[in-house]
Amino acid sequence: MSKKKHPILFVVLVLIITVLVLGTVMTAFRKYLNYPSRLAFTQKIGVIPIEGAIVDSRAVLSQLVEFKKDNGIKAIILRIDSPGGGVGASQEIYREVKKTTLSKKVIVSMGGVAASGGYYIAAASDEIVANPGTITGSIGVIMEFVQFSELIKKIGVDLEVVKSGEFKDIGSPHRELSDKERELLNELIADIQEQFVAAVAEGRDLPVEEVRKIADGRILSGAMAKEAGLVDRLGNFQDAVTVAKELANIEGEVDLVYPKVRKLGMLDLLFESAARSFYNGLIN
Repeated sequence: MSKKKHPILFVVLVLIITVLVLGTVMTAFRKYLNYPSRLAFTQKIGVIPIEGAIVDSRAVLSQLVEFKKDNGIKAIILRIDSPGGGVGASQEIYREVKKTTLSKKVIVSMGGVAASGGYYIAAASDEIVANPGTITGSIGVIMEFVQFSELIKKIGVDLEVVKSGEFKDIGSPHRELSDKERELLNELIADIQEQFVAAVAEGRDLPVEEVRKIADGRILSGAMAKEAGLVDRLGNFQDAVTVAKELANIEGEVDLVYPKVRKLGMLDLLFESAARSFYNGLIN
């Protein structure tokens, strides 16, 4: 009889050991994952960095659209650390930020520099947080041309241009601008300057005349910008996260979601290199 009991005892023993092992594993697994807290859904805030010269808007536009469509993301923070950039690229991002604010709160966190085109974009947001020493403002437009006509004369090089109209080669480096060309470019810059002023006035809910008083290209510290009504609060990135939580009615912890890192191909690198090389064109 004893020999017949051994198989049963063996099976029972195996079952007991299995239960103990599984229990130990599950306990460790729950502790590792902090299991109870995972039962609650964590709110998300999207963070989009805008760094360096603003020469291409495509990446930021796609990130804004992606975060806007994501129902799990309750607010968006634009972390701006840029001295400015191209007029067109800045305006494209400004417009998309304005559209995004219709469905989600957009908060700007200014880093070391958020000037010119960087401020243009910031003005479209719901709220701006800057460090006291952030360099911002610089509301203005500039156009630069390289001019080496004297060098051409010295080395004995001549250049002949055939053009379809009087202003087709405006800004050519081999000759000085004519009076009519300077007048034309001044009109162009004045028009874009008014667009800049109007965008800031609309975005910041300020009178156009008040913006025009400081729209002479001057740079401001974050503290000065707050006094002028260009910035809402002084603080760092974590303060901007707190503001985002307040505006989006988020309680508790949040997950910060950053855009997926896009691998640049050879054409992308060439495009960026060319864009930066010609950055001395029309910028704001």
